[in-house]
Amino acid sequence: MSTPVEVVALHVSPVHAYEGRPADGPRPDPEPVARDHVVVRAGLGLVGDRYFNHPAHRNAAVTVFAVEALDDLGTDLDPLLVRRNIVLRGFDVNGLARHDVFTLDTGDGPVRFETHRPANPCAWMDAVLGPGAMRGLRGRGGMRCVPLDDGVLRLGPATLT
Repeated sequence: MSTPVEVVALHVSPVHAYEGRPADGPRPDPEPVARDHVVVRAGLGLVGDRYFNHPAHRNAAVTVFAVEALDDLGTDLDPLLVRRNIVLRGFDVNGLARHDVFTLDTGDGPVRFETHRPANPCAWMDAVLGPGAMRGLRGRGGMRCVPLDDGVLRLGPATLT
């Protein structure tokens, strides 16, 4: 079954910004993280991302997140702050189970992903989104996936199957 969704944010960063103690604040990115499109490589992740072709993250190289989880926190938050790679509107990402396969097509052809594990929120969410964000995102932090196809994803309307 095909579901219309919207890709509201795409995030690629070569470095970790949220490491160490949240009280010390995030480390600045050397380049802007927002993208209007991303290049996906099967089994490797998103070109230019810190998890691309990283052996320890082979099954978790791409994180998909539902922006509705932020909407439910009750404030107008920038979806890039959660540092999830693909932020969607219109699909319950957290309803996916391990090893589910879904396809996302933003107009350049379908790209399949296999889910592997939840992306649990950490204490950094309280530091960058506001007090209570970590608790509010518990069980709603997105899913870590491995791409099964090469392709390109773009911001805007998309189809998820």
